[in-house]
Amino acid sequence: MTTKQKTIKKAVSLSGVGLHTGENVKLTFKPAPENYGVTFTRVDLEGNPIIEAKAEYVVDTQRGTNLEKNGVRIHTSEHVLAAIVGMGIDNICIELDGPEPPIMDGSSKYFVDALEKAGIQEQNADVEEYVVKNIISYKDETTGSEIILMPSDHYEVTTMVDFGTKVLGTQNATLKSISDFKKEISEARTFSFLHEIEMLLDNNLIKGGDLNNAIVYVDNEISSETMEKLRKAFKKDNITIKPNGILDNLTLHYPNEAARHKLLDVIGDLALVGVKIKGKVIANKPGHGVNTQFAKKLSKIIKIEKRNNVPEYDLSLPPLMDIGQIMQILPHRPPFLLIDRILELTEKTVVGMKNVTMNEAFFIGHFPGAPVMPGVLQVEAMAQTGGILVLSTVPDPENYLTYFMKMDNVKFKRKVLPGDTLIFKAELMEPIRRGICHMQAYGYANNKLVVEAQLMAQIVKRTEKT
Repeated sequence: MTTKQKTIKKAVSLSGVGLHTGENVKLTFKPAPENYGVTFTRVDLEGNPIIEAKAEYVVDTQRGTNLEKNGVRIHTSEHVLAAIVGMGIDNICIELDGPEPPIMDGSSKYFVDALEKAGIQEQNADVEEYVVKNIISYKDETTGSEIILMPSDHYEVTTMVDFGTKVLGTQNATLKSISDFKKEISEARTFSFLHEIEMLLDNNLIKGGDLNNAIVYVDNEISSETMEKLRKAFKKDNITIKPNGILDNLTLHYPNEAARHKLLDVIGDLALVGVKIKGKVIANKPGHGVNTQFAKKLSKIIKIEKRNNVPEYDLSLPPLMDIGQIMQILPHRPPFLLIDRILELTEKTVVGMKNVTMNEAFFIGHFPGAPVMPGVLQVEAMAQTGGILVLSTVPDPENYLTYFMKMDNVKFKRKVLPGDTLIFKAELMEPIRRGICHMQAYGYANNKLVVEAQLMAQIVKRTEKT
């Protein structure tokens, strides 16, 4: 059975301070349409720039998972993303008036509470799910950290951590079902060792910290100088060490709270893959670095598998659009109209078809005696297919044109010959904004990939009828 996508019913906000910046920040969750995904919007910056929650935008994993796109950053994204995954939400916009979500109590609890308050709304589109069929792994040879993903009937995560200290040794945590995230994982708070806190304070990197949003494990003796430094940083008259080796003012929610928080981080970091995972994750000594490197590797694998997944259609059935309907939307005309049918059209994806015959005008000169469809025309045909998707977003497509802005990662895999039937698939890589559309496109013939490219185009209104 397929699962439907979900968003929230209404906007909801919460405020706090960023752990590392110490700045007050307001975070607002907003509903998003089907196939939108998860995005961060910096409403404090001109143009309200958007950063998609994707592994490709990870630039730094020191003390958190930090994203950057076009010079705009989001710091410490993992706790918010874990809450979104834990609540089963697929489409949501996260607005921030600063560079970092509020740390709250160092867990995902307050984000989960806010999302529950907003309410969950089921949508019509099906969830995109990656079904794990083979074991996938990534290992950091320097640290020994390793993540393994294997087949399973559902998404489950196990973390195994070994901190090599007396105060906090080996711990394990397991989440058997994502539906148990709120109860089992969401309240697990971030933690640090005393020597790390000293380093962060010395480098002015923990301006928003206090004893209520991080568990501090004392792994060495505290000097009077360090104690004074901690009192000033945390604005406390007195700080003591509990018998279990943590600073006072906090009581552990679970004996293995550190391992559970590491599990929370794994869920948040793997959210950057961008699709739901049907498989079992085993993470040994996880951290943001290895988590996000694995997310990048998995994203590439999914992309390759998706690219090689040839669309299957019964071409004997009536198409969604025939050539007449295509000509009502596209301005192109023979001999430069290079698609014959549209087979599928959604808000995010379009599939088109072209029958390549010996009667094509370009075969006269390309090449006499050895006809091959020019690669540039294959790209143009993919772009025309994408044009149907783009122009279907405006009420009067006959009054608009689309112009190429950029082509990236263009690859030609096989020759296209007379008699081939080309199937083109184009998918939006991000929502259309200000008339700019960015698409990933593939072309297939004889059940094999023949061409692929990332295409950027702009929708422009006609200045006059031609």
